[in-house]
Amino acid sequence: MTTVQNVVTSGVFELDGGQWDVDNNVWLIGDDSEVLVIDAAHDAAKIAEAVGDRTVRAIVCTHAHNDHVNAAPELAERTGAPILLHPDDRVLWNLTHSDRAPDADLSDGQVLTIGGTDLTVLHTPGHAPGAVCLYAPQLGVVFTGDTLFHGGPGATGRSYSDYPTIVRSIRERLFTLPDATTVNTGHGESTTIGTEKANSAGWAD
Repeated sequence: MTTVQNVVTSGVFELDGGQWDVDNNVWLIGDDSEVLVIDAAHDAAKIAEAVGDRTVRAIVCTHAHNDHVNAAPELAERTGAPILLHPDDRVLWNLTHSDRAPDADLSDGQVLTIGGTDLTVLHTPGHAPGAVCLYAPQLGVVFTGDTLFHGGPGATGRSYSDYPTIVRSIRERLFTLPDATTVNTGHGESTTIGTEKANSAGWAD
């Protein structure tokens, strides 16, 4: 049976010369034998402990801000799993890991299968140029990274981000999903597509 597990790690987000203390949601999706890790943040040892003796098939990056990828190379070394990132986010990846490239590209519409469950990659730029969400229709869940939160869109006030782009991504790619879909975010509590859609009327375009 496929399950979704949340591991919260803590560290520092750095961009444009600023630093902020953050708690990140790391998501493990899989079964008793294999998992995908979504966003290897801050603490490879804590993530590896949660994985246990299961095989990590891939480390999937929803985007390449340092607080979502800073533990990815160490986790890859521990597990032998490839790191997957949308190529449009290589500019951000290189700010953190200039000496280690991701192992493979993510592309819009790509399907990742784990424990018999399919996750479709949705390219949702705005918070970052290569931001993606991962939609698992069999589970009624979408993993949104920092694209959509409980309370609205992710931040767009820093380099490589754009507010009109993130709003378009959410409306065209996420709000077309069923309203009951659970939204598992990169920080904070989960929500649903229907809840966020109902509260989106006041968003500027």
